[in-house]
Amino acid sequence: MDGGEGSADLVINKRFVSEVEIEERRKRRQEEWEKVRKPDDPKECPEEVYDPRSLYERLQEQKDKKQQEFEEQFKFKRGFQPLLQK
Repeated sequence: MDGGEGSADLVINKRFVSEVEIEERRKRRQEEWEKVRKPDDPKECPEEVYDPRSLYERLQEQKDKKQQEFEEQFKFKRGFQPLLQK
């Protein structure tokens, strides 16, 4: 806390992102893409998909999907139990 903290702390606390920062991030992503790109992949790095929902909403959606899958598994098992008891 002597004021020598890195600039990463500033970026985390800052809500406004300038166009210059966005362009720098795009360049870094493109450089990383060039390192891992295969010949049949596009030359341009795919853009990151922006999801405006809150973290809570995204996690809630995942939880609901898992719950539905879980219920689907047992839905079929419950349907066959009466047949097996006869």
